[in-house]
Amino acid sequence: MDTSDSSDGADPGDSDTPTVAEAVVDRMLDRGVDVAFGIPGKQTLPLNRALADRDARFVVARHETAVTHQAWGYAETGAPGAMAATVVVPGPGDTNAMNGLKNALNDCVPLLHLAVETEREVRGGDGIHETPPETYDTVVKENVLVDSPAGAVPAVAEAIRVAREHPQGPVRVGIPKDVLAGRTPQPAVGEREPSPPPAPPTEAVDRAAELLAGADAPAVLAGGGVRRAGASDALRSVAEALDAPVATTYKGKGTLPETHPLSAGVLCGGSSTELRDLLAAADVGLVVGSDLDAVATASWSAPMPDRLVHVTLDGDDIGFGYEADLGVVADADAFLRALADRVDGGDAAGASTPTAEAGARGAERVDGAERARAVRSADEARFSALADERTPDEPLRSVEVLREVREALPEETVVAADAGGFRLWTLVSFPAAGPRSYVNPGSWATMGTGLPSAIGAKLANPDHDAVALTGDGGLMMCVHELHTLAAEGIDVTVVALNNDDYAIISEEASRSYGFPEGAYGWGETGLDLVAVASGMGVPAERVTDRDAVADAVDAARRRDGPALVEVVTDPTEPQASEWMTRDPVPGEGR
Repeated sequence: MDTSDSSDGADPGDSDTPTVAEAVVDRMLDRGVDVAFGIPGKQTLPLNRALADRDARFVVARHETAVTHQAWGYAETGAPGAMAATVVVPGPGDTNAMNGLKNALNDCVPLLHLAVETEREVRGGDGIHETPPETYDTVVKENVLVDSPAGAVPAVAEAIRVAREHPQGPVRVGIPKDVLAGRTPQPAVGEREPSPPPAPPTEAVDRAAELLAGADAPAVLAGGGVRRAGASDALRSVAEALDAPVATTYKGKGTLPETHPLSAGVLCGGSSTELRDLLAAADVGLVVGSDLDAVATASWSAPMPDRLVHVTLDGDDIGFGYEADLGVVADADAFLRALADRVDGGDAAGASTPTAEAGARGAERVDGAERARAVRSADEARFSALADERTPDEPLRSVEVLREVREALPEETVVAADAGGFRLWTLVSFPAAGPRSYVNPGSWATMGTGLPSAIGAKLANPDHDAVALTGDGGLMMCVHELHTLAAEGIDVTVVALNNDDYAIISEEASRSYGFPEGAYGWGETGLDLVAVASGMGVPAERVTDRDAVADAVDAARRRDGPALVEVVTDPTEPQASEWMTRDPVPGEGR
């Protein structure tokens, strides 16, 4: 892209009236948006000047595809309501950022995307970087173009409100450079808070309590809506009152800490047969904060309980892939708190609910913690069998590495996991300690998010360690952000599992299409991530021995500043989707 546009826009002059850019930034700061990610160009300089003058944090990325992932990671791991801004030039900058905007849209994550538009006087004349503003309509929650110079602050104020209103999401505001540089007085804008999400109808909560408290083997499936609603405490209360095992989706991972006795794992492409059997055997299930999308459910092939209570903010999701006995359009936290009030205070299953169904429940009830423990034990047996299968001269398996990394990190560490084949192993074998201690992309499943989102997570959690878990494939899609770590002095530890292969693709190519093993690998031209990181100013270490992984990660974490640990892994290891569903269970009879 051309960041040397010769058009300097309007002369700000010496007036006491703030520039529009200054007024915009003031409004952002007033609404708690004080961190921005972007790449400066001549078009963005009015905003950059205003941000710098007000000591707002502006992180200079190395590619715009990273900036929206950085803001996404900031919101995903920050305190409730936390959000950041992104600042890009028109055209190439804006379109590069679309990947992360769509990721944030799918995951219902708020961010303010400030796109500096082509000047009004040349719009329609194919000015530098000009693209039609409507190009971005489908990747954001709302797309606003500022035409009137007096409309900039009202547009930004409303964008922040809309982004935070449930279901949350990214909002794009396009403001021409000449508007930003000018000194048009901005109107006073009254405060308008986001509308509260819908509360659950009392009769729906009563019916849900009746169904769940009367179940012999209830189960809960929690999605990303639990995270966005800040509903983890309420989820725990309901699960404990019902004595119900809790599985989560990709986006719900960590909403119940995975050290909890009722945690049963993650429903994903790598889920074990045992987890799927647990859901299938449940007589009543509560799905909360999930749209039950095709990715989490393997195109709706994953079994669900016989009877289903489905709670989500979008009514169109109810009944789309699975029939629901009771559908509820409501906020996850409000629903779970109301449900907890109904079922708490009786026996372990909330039998205080005076219903015929609850009274009929008796000796048939199966202990929820034991059901969850059985799944975890079976999963651990599969992980151990995979590690034991490796011969001493073979590279490490992902589950071995992830176990060592987990043991090396404090529980409160914020972990950002990239997409790719290793993500499935991370989802099923790397315990998340809490709702904001783990983040990965959901149904958009884009690679190249791990490092950028860890950058955002560290800025949102400056007092916690932040770790990016990534594969070599995902890291190479955002490798430029290693330089951002060094240049900005952001203390993130990058753990890169390097198998020199797009292994999940190579495996499918070989198994289903007759390609040779490792068809999409780089065995002949191996990647040296230590050299790459070192060349960008990030200290790095390469590890091949399992016993050295934890020490290397711990040393990198304790270092004052960013660091990278490259761990060599096996490109031919079984994929999680295959290994976790093998029958009999790997290792049985050994």
